[in-house]
Amino acid sequence: MPLTTSSTREIPETGMIPRHIAIIMDGNGRWAKNRFMPRVAGHKRGVETVRTAIKACVERGVEYLTLFAFSSENWRRPADEVTFLMQLFITVLEQEVAKLHENGICFKVIGDLSKFEPNIVEFIRKGETLTAANTRFTLTIAANYGGRWDIMQAIRKMLGQRPELATCFDEKDLMPYFALNYAPEPDLFIRTGGEKRISNFLLWQLAYTELYFTDTLWPDFDDRALNLAIQSYQKRERRFGRTSEQLQIVQPPHEGREIAAKRTA
Repeated sequence: MPLTTSSTREIPETGMIPRHIAIIMDGNGRWAKNRFMPRVAGHKRGVETVRTAIKACVERGVEYLTLFAFSSENWRRPADEVTFLMQLFITVLEQEVAKLHENGICFKVIGDLSKFEPNIVEFIRKGETLTAANTRFTLTIAANYGGRWDIMQAIRKMLGQRPELATCFDEKDLMPYFALNYAPEPDLFIRTGGEKRISNFLLWQLAYTELYFTDTLWPDFDDRALNLAIQSYQKRERRFGRTSEQLQIVQPPHEGREIAAKRTA
């Protein structure tokens, strides 16, 4: 199983198209409210946007997409909304996993599944098993996930398997135990809905990720909106602690960036 490369220890390979995109899908409720509809209508529409995002990422050569579907703090929402989200999750698992498999997509869920009903966990495990050998694209859903939880569970797992590290360990020792250890660190983080925070999402993995915030509500995040995010990414200098002058020695100036950005328009 390939492990993520730590961007604080090594300089990862980068390209014009982000290899891994992570998204906080925010704004479903406000999208529905703006249309005088119940919040749950926004969540239903948000599922359609997920399909669009997966297709768009595959077409552009993105290899990994990680979506923050339900945080460990979302249990604080109204009980009826949480119940609906759980039912929607089951429906999506029933309807979509087979389609993902047909399209060569590997499906994974990260997070603390202990709070979910057994039937939800069963659907998740069956979907992961069915698609485990697929290599075309990897879709990860973060459900009941929190970045601090991820760090703590990684430490507990590491010490449970390697107690000799209790008094001395480093990043290399800990990294195999993170929930997202099978994927490279995200190149591009997107948050829709206008909020400008990462909300306890992938705290460890976002150390050197390029951040992109948009006012577009998630149900309206279409192909064009993804293009804008990727174009913004392509204009960034990914220095990883180096200077701009050092980058000029390693690679030519930004002609290639501008051409590639136009191709995604």
